[in-house]
Amino acid sequence: MRVFVAGGTGVLGRRLVPQLVARGHQVTATTTSAAKTALLERLGAEAVVMDGLDAMSVGEAVAGARPDTVVHQMTAISVAHAGKPDMKHLDRWFATTVRLRTEGTDHLLAAAEATGVSHVVAQSYASWNGIRRGGWVKTEEDPLDPETGTLARAGADALRHVETAVVEAGGAALRYGGLYGPGATDDQVELVRKRQFPLVGGGAGHSSWVHLDDAASATVLAVEQKARGVFNIVDDEPAPASEWLPYLAACAGAKPPMRVPKWLARLLAGDVAVTMMTEGRGFSNAKAKRDLGWELRHPSWRQGFKEDLR
Repeated sequence: MRVFVAGGTGVLGRRLVPQLVARGHQVTATTTSAAKTALLERLGAEAVVMDGLDAMSVGEAVAGARPDTVVHQMTAISVAHAGKPDMKHLDRWFATTVRLRTEGTDHLLAAAEATGVSHVVAQSYASWNGIRRGGWVKTEEDPLDPETGTLARAGADALRHVETAVVEAGGAALRYGGLYGPGATDDQVELVRKRQFPLVGGGAGHSSWVHLDDAASATVLAVEQKARGVFNIVDDEPAPASEWLPYLAACAGAKPPMRVPKWLARLLAGDVAVTMMTEGRGFSNAKAKRDLGWELRHPSWRQGFKEDLR
């Protein structure tokens, strides 16, 4: 199968491309930088420089690749693109990613339709952002929280756009949990080691995690099976911050995180960080395991964090 991966040099793209190649697929992968084309070629892909926010650039790249499936992995949240993580000013930090999940999605879908591509798989997100009512663990039947009145609203709207547009086009939206693995959590771990990543309040807010390699393997299955609909791509153990954050600190060889009250965290890091740590909802992976036959190499972040940071 010919697979077009938009965003091939991101932390997930770099794990996805080799898995697709190993399964015998012919991969064309994109980067925004000509300097990174050699990396994609070493991973086994044909490299293309593409601007995901330029409709003509996207159309030419997809038409030239003549793919059977388009995979949308475009974001701009790396330090190189967006600077250091900034939860207090989430709207600024995520501004380009919001555009890639709205305008970029539309450009890819238009290019796919024009080229006769019948299937699209796109990245969504499901870590702590489940609807904040009812239980702590959500399924695909539960909506993502709309984040009304918060700095996360634009990001939530963008995720809803991705999911709606791609599913209506007959494709699959993969809600990845919090990604960890090579290069994915370096900034987070640095903050933990400096004791600048505190536990807020009682830390009851839940999150779901997934290792990069497991996220990539689920994506390969969605491509090969021409999956349709929304899938939560998370590990088996959604957990409260009061469990995963001290464990992450221990795995990183750091002191336990400091505890701060909600009012202080709100001043230091903003409302979104407080919500994540105190009210966040995690996700169930039952549908992905059942419908895709997905098997995780890292079923729990407890195993994964230890292996990643040893």
